[in-house]
Amino acid sequence: MATVTLTTANFDEVTDKDGIVLVDFWASWCGPCVRFAPTYERSSEKHPEITFGKVDTEAEQLLAAKFDIRSIPTIMAIRDGVVVFAQPGALPESSLESLIEKVQELDMDEVREQMAAHRKAAHGETAEAAEPEKAPAAAEEPAKEEAAAAGRS
Repeated sequence: MATVTLTTANFDEVTDKDGIVLVDFWASWCGPCVRFAPTYERSSEKHPEITFGKVDTEAEQLLAAKFDIRSIPTIMAIRDGVVVFAQPGALPESSLESLIEKVQELDMDEVREQMAAHRKAAHGETAEAAEPEKAPAAAEEPAKEEAAAAGRS
């Protein structure tokens, strides 16, 4: 599968659905971004069940600001509309594959429960009253740390 260009116009539509969306925040002037592109493309061909999106941070400055992108490339994993991983830096192919595997293995009910418990502790809400949030606030540490282990393999 080829990568999908993500813009402010289509970002929510693409990322709010069920399934996994990987997002590469990049720019054409960024050497590491350009070198990472073939790795990202190869991975997209291996995993047609995953949406691989690319955000050109020069053209989509509002999206970059929304997710507080300060370094590129930044790789973000979104599963079922929830950001479960975000990390700056180009990943070697083996680490990208490991990240994909970890995101596929996540128990999203558990992730949502952890997010609700975190919000409850932070805001004094009851877990039942807290609805799952959409990105970027959904990148809570428990889910992020589990998926981030893939990036450190």
